[in-house]
Amino acid sequence: MTRIAVLTPDPSDASYAGQWPGVLQRLSSALAAADVTVEPTPWTDHIEDASGLTGYPLVLPLIVWGYHRDHQRWIQACRIWEAAGVRMRNPAAVIGWNSDKSYLGRLADKGVAVPDTIWVDGVTQTDVDAAFDRFGTDVVVVKPRVSGGAWKTLRLTRGETMEGAPEGPAMIQPYLPSIESQDELGGETSLLFFGGKLSHVVNKRPVSGEFRIQVQFGGQYVALPEPPEGALALAEATLAAIGEDLLYARIDMARAPDGGWRLMEAELIEPDFYLGSAPDGGRKFAEAVRAVLEA
Repeated sequence: MTRIAVLTPDPSDASYAGQWPGVLQRLSSALAAADVTVEPTPWTDHIEDASGLTGYPLVLPLIVWGYHRDHQRWIQACRIWEAAGVRMRNPAAVIGWNSDKSYLGRLADKGVAVPDTIWVDGVTQTDVDAAFDRFGTDVVVVKPRVSGGAWKTLRLTRGETMEGAPEGPAMIQPYLPSIESQDELGGETSLLFFGGKLSHVVNKRPVSGEFRIQVQFGGQYVALPEPPEGALALAEATLAAIGEDLLYARIDMARAPDGGWRLMEAELIEPDFYLGSAPDGGRKFAEAVRAVLEA
């Protein structure tokens, strides 16, 4: 058996204590079929010294939850891992830049369709009020540029006073009403890629009255037999624009009012793979890991 490392949350962070062991078990079960054994280790144990990781043939940062609340040290860790030559996939440099959603602006500059976005260093009520007119909409979403799981994400209607605004760099986007639509193209759709190849597709919808699709807010997930029309083209354009050697990627998208797809996120750090929805139970993921190990 080949032994690899999977990075996990800070053990002092109780926010994820009940969640990550189950995720680790699902990943471990999929990899065991490829003769790979997983050893968990907290990412926060390797911020200043990467020597505890350099001995592994592969390190997967798949459960590094909490990095968005400790972003300065996260960036420090990514730089240390890259400089030390840790064999990490996705690469340390990639998971560093992918932790700041400003990458969406860079992808847009390369022709990838993303929602209209206003970037601000610190969001104010004036910024939000101006966004309604700029976007020609009565509903906007405010997000921190560094976030995870809809952390500190707000949906605001015209005339509503902003409360609990995210601190620091943020982004304002028009709300896409298709997120709450009950038709076949509603919700958010995720395409999962392993080793550059499409594995499976999952549609995610919020419960009534909610706009956040994450499971902690009641989100409902359904596997799709194939990507909806046009979705694969956007996902492949996104991966081409990223241009990195990726072991895995989850490309999240939603429909805009004009009917076209918009990239919501390119999740390259610690995405939920929805392996329970994968027809092969994660075999393609395990095969992609084995291919990296044998390269």
